[in-house]
Amino acid sequence: MFRRHFLALSGAAIALPSLSFASVEYTPGLVKKHLDQGDTVFLDFKAHWCTTCRAQERVIKSLKAKNPNYDEKIVFIDVDWDQYGRSDLVKSLRIPRRSTLVALKGDTEIGRIVADTSSKKIKRLMDAALAA
Repeated sequence: MFRRHFLALSGAAIALPSLSFASVEYTPGLVKKHLDQGDTVFLDFKAHWCTTCRAQERVIKSLKAKNPNYDEKIVFIDVDWDQYGRSDLVKSLRIPRRSTLVALKGDTEIGRIVADTSSKKIKRLMDAALAA
């Protein structure tokens, strides 16, 4: 009996990574590459120690879990603030601080949220990115 439970749980644990809602880690040139390909990009400027960033991340993951279209049609990129907070990307987009979310398509900024964890506002931004 316990062996069946173990095997079932092991199988579920192996399948879970494929169900995760992971974002791509930023590297220089990545955003331009995706925008040039016509992708919609959702940037999350965050720091691992930032509580607002963690709250935003929980909201984003929850929204992605409810609507798989987000992951299918939007490229989510996490930008490590500690590493890239003074980068050309941050300067060109005039990102004021960590905990900033920005949606882009081509040369157009769809919208942004700065230091806000409202599920409604984040959903509105993600929906706008989805519709772009």
